[in-house]
Amino acid sequence: MKLFYEKHIFFCTNLRKDKEKISCGKHKSQELRNYMKKRVKELAIKKVRVNSSGCLNRCKLGPIVVSYPEGKWYKISSKEDVDLFIDELLIKRKTFKKNLIEN
Repeated sequence: MKLFYEKHIFFCTNLRKDKEKISCGKHKSQELRNYMKKRVKELAIKKVRVNSSGCLNRCKLGPIVVSYPEGKWYKISSKEDVDLFIDELLIKRKTFKKNLIEN
């Protein structure tokens, strides 16, 4: 079976209605997700899909990104983190260790 995508990146952009509760959306995750998607397209990285996701239940560690098929979780909190993530994981095909969250 041919895979349409080799990597699928889920970026939590959940913004809780309760302003007191922590959520990835409060940490500019939608802006960071949009930046990641734009950069992947600009760099013409093929077979990678960057999606928004709902809550991934790791709000206190956020903003959270999970990459499949490897199932690794990352904290991505700046455009610099996005650039490093793209360079290491998507271009060089290495494990992006800087912001890896242990399961």
